Parts: sequence; structure tokens; C-alpha cells
Amino acid sequence: MPRFFNTAGPNKPERNYTLPVLARLPSVRRLVEQGLYFVVHAPRQVGKTTSLLGIAQELTAEGSYVAILVSMEMGAPFSDDPGAAELAILDAWRDDAEAWLPLDLQPPPWPDAAPGARIAAALGAWSRAAPRPLVLFLDEIDALRDAVLLSVLRQIRNGYSRRPSHFPHALGLVGLRDVRDYKVASGTGGRAGTASPFNIKADSLTLRNFDREEVAALYGQHTAETGQGFVPEAVDRAFALTQGQPWLVNALARQLTEVLVEDRARPIVAADVEEAAEMLIRRQDTHLDSLIERLREPRVRAIIAPMLAGEVLGDVPSDDLRFVVDLGLVRQSEAGGLVVANPIYREVIIRALAGGPQASLPQIPVTWLSPDKRLDKDRLLQSFLDFWQHHGEPLLGAAPYHEVAPHLVLMAFLHRVVNGGGSIEREYAIGKGRMDLCLRFAGETLAIELKVWRPGRPDPQRAGLAQLDEYLAGLGLDSGWLVIFDRRPGLAPVAERMTTSVEKSPAGRVITVIRA
Repeated sequence: MPRFFNTAGPNKPERNYTLPVLARLPSVRRLVEQGLYFVVHAPRQVGKTTSLLGIAQELTAEGSYVAILVSMEMGAPFSDDPGAAELAILDAWRDDAEAWLPLDLQPPPWPDAAPGARIAAALGAWSRAAPRPLVLFLDEIDALRDAVLLSVLRQIRNGYSRRPSHFPHALGLVGLRDVRDYKVASGTGGRAGTASPFNIKADSLTLRNFDREEVAALYGQHTAETGQGFVPEAVDRAFALTQGQPWLVNALARQLTEVLVEDRARPIVAADVEEAAEMLIRRQDTHLDSLIERLREPRVRAIIAPMLAGEVLGDVPSDDLRFVVDLGLVRQSEAGGLVVANPIYREVIIRALAGGPQASLPQIPVTWLSPDKRLDKDRLLQSFLDFWQHHGEPLLGAAPYHEVAPHLVLMAFLHRVVNGGGSIEREYAIGKGRMDLCLRFAGETLAIELKVWRPGRPDPQRAGLAQLDEYLAGLGLDSGWLVIFDRRPGLAPVAERMTTSVEKSPAGRVITVIRA
């Protein structure tokens, strides 16, 4: 069977295009050789299980260790019953060992032990029976909560001093978060803290995304096996849109090779990558859907809402910030600011949040096209003014983030305008004080900058004109819209205070200023 790009579960190199596993976790071998205990944490769907499964198989095949990745997830339903959780975990370990190890390296029968001591007893028995030093990677460790998690961590810590003959030689905890951030108190938001039950860890490793060369190498495997190439510009665009996020890299390629460009004689070009990305965004597969669900969590909203509005974060707990970074939703940019992790996530977030207002939109007659079916910006402006005057305020309540409700309603309107026949590009990040939009439709390009006039702040028009100059210069345009949403209390209804004016930017560009 020919290999393919995998988007579901761990890779199998004989079936899936796969990069060398140690390249992204080079420190693991050193930690194993030194007989240390450590943590590997990274967002979901970046290849933790695939990488550590591959590393375990390599270590075992070399003949120096009995190395295996086993799952802790089966204990998750028993957060209030450590004994039951231990039995479920050990049953899963037995299945994992039978799947991945030869018979002579599999564990002996688990010894009888009291609840709360079964994991340590099993690890001790397996270490004594193994003909080589035992190396374990405990996958999905942060699926455990409360008493179960505390019990498992304490049992491992207690047995640590008995390694390597009576306890695993090396051990890695594998999960979404670093061990200091594991939740240990249901309903209280408590964390294990720096004085945690796993203070024996020697290091915390993070599995990075693919770099551009690795994306090219992964796609090159498909070229080598099928003859279908990716032109360099297509690889560049795939990396730019995904920032190397492994699931997205594979999902794009699978969409490209199995849906959009099935003809192996035709190379894949950058325009194909753009189309595949749009299909992923619209489909919102399981991975993207799980990210969308996170957007409604208060600690995620506390980060994402200011980013959309271009505001500073304010007094956000550092743990909440780490949590959103660990989810893979945001990252620190090269310039030091916080940005959404990649352009695909950026678009998914906006569309998900604008979904409520968009579903609530009334029927809007298409009046913004000229007789030759091109976008008429003057007609579009009048259509928006009519829409906002009659429907803007009622629709604000449909937006899930009230802090950026006007932005979301405007974007819902613009999506109705393009309606699959154009595109909307967005830029937003903490501290910019704005959101920039670029609408491309029916032969025209329109740049829009959104700003909010908040209580206690000066009129943002002057700053907005200067900022829009910079945005227009980057797009090569000499005109655009500056939309100012006035959110100060005690104002007259929108219908009574909407105004438009034509202003000149500092660089002399023609700017239509819309106050709503």
C-alpha cells in the first residue's frame, strides 16, 4: 500500500510519510543514557506520541534497553478512585507491551498490591524481570486529575531512588503541560506547583514545530514515491500558513494530494495550497474543532479577546498565559509580542467567533456590485451604513466576546459580501490597538482598519490614520476605510450618531472615516 499523509493518531512509518524522530527531541537519548526522569510537553497534535513511540522502538531495537511508550489515559475516568484507575492503567500497559515488545521483554504478571501502590509495585516487578534497563514514556499523563495524579506521581518519586535494578532506569512524563502546571485540585484551580510530587525531574523538553526544511523534506517523501512535486513556492506557502504545526502540515498535504490535485503528473503550486487551507478552515476537522471549543473558556478568552481588539493583556495570571501557549493557540513572535500561532488558526478563531453574528444576519440585498459585476466601494459603504444603522446594535449581543463584538459583526457582514467569491485577510496582535482587514472581491481590494474608542481614551482617529498609512503602504493602496466603534457609555443610539467623512492620512492617502 502506498504511503500517505497522516492526520489521525500516531504515524506508522511503513504507512505514513514520517520525519526522523530524534531530530525534534535530541535530548531524550542523553537523558535516557544518564538514567534520568524528565518531562516532554507540547500542544496536542504536534507528534509527541509518534516521536516517543519511534524513539522507544529505536532504543529497544538497538539492544541496550527495554523501552516502551505506554498510555495513562485509561485512568482518567476514575479521578476519585485511585485503585480503579491503577487497574485500568495496568490493563492498558499490558496491551501496549504485547503490541510493541517481543515476548521475552514483556512485563511479568503484575504483583498484588494495595490500592495506591499498584503502579510502583508493577514498575518494580517489571524492572527486576527485564533483561535490560527499563525505559518508560508515560503518555497522556495529564489526562489524570486529582487524587489519581497525585498518587501516581508520588509512587514514581518514591521508587526513584531504587532505579535501575528495582525501578525504571529512565522515565519520561508526556503531556500537554509541564508537570508544575498539572491540575491536582478539582474545582479549585490548584496546581502541583514547584514543590510538586515530581520534583525529581531533570529536565522539561518541548517538542517544536517543523521548520521550513522539514516541511520540504516531508513533502519530498511524497515526491520521491509518486513523482508528484511541490514547487518551492508551494512549500513556502504551506510553511507560512501553518508555521510548521505538524497536524496542519500533514492535513494540508493530504487535502492537496488526495482531493485537489489527484493527478500525480501535475505539480502542486502555491495557489493549490491556498485553496487547501481554505477547505481546512471551512471543514474544521476534529483538531480545529477542539481548538474552537477552548475559545469559550474564561482563561482563553482573557488572552484572545485583547488580541482581537489589539489591546494589552492587563493583569492576566501567568498560569493562564502559559496554558494558552501550551494549547498551541498563541506563540511569542520573533519581535517578542504575543501572536496567534499561525495564519490558519488566526482565521479559524475569527470565523468561529463571528459564526453567531453571521448566522443572525438578516437578508442583505447585493447592492455593492457595479453594472460590470466589480466591487463598487461607494455602494459597499452605503450598504454597510444601512446595515449597521438598522441591525448593528441588536447583533452585538450575538457575539460571544463582547469586548470585540463590533469587530465580529462587521466581519460577519463582510463574509456575507464575499460569500465564497473573494477573501478577507486579517492581522491582529496584542498591543497594536487595532485590527486590519483586507477584502479582495470582484476585482477590487479594500483595506479596512478597525479601532475602538473606549472610555477614558482619546479619540483614536489621529492614531488610526497614521497606522492605516502603514497598512496601505504594505498593500500598495492609496485609499482605505478607518472604522471607529465608539464604546463609551451614555451615547445616543447608533442610528443617530453614525457619520462618515473623507480625510487625508499623514502620507496623503484618501481615507474614509466611518464612526459607528
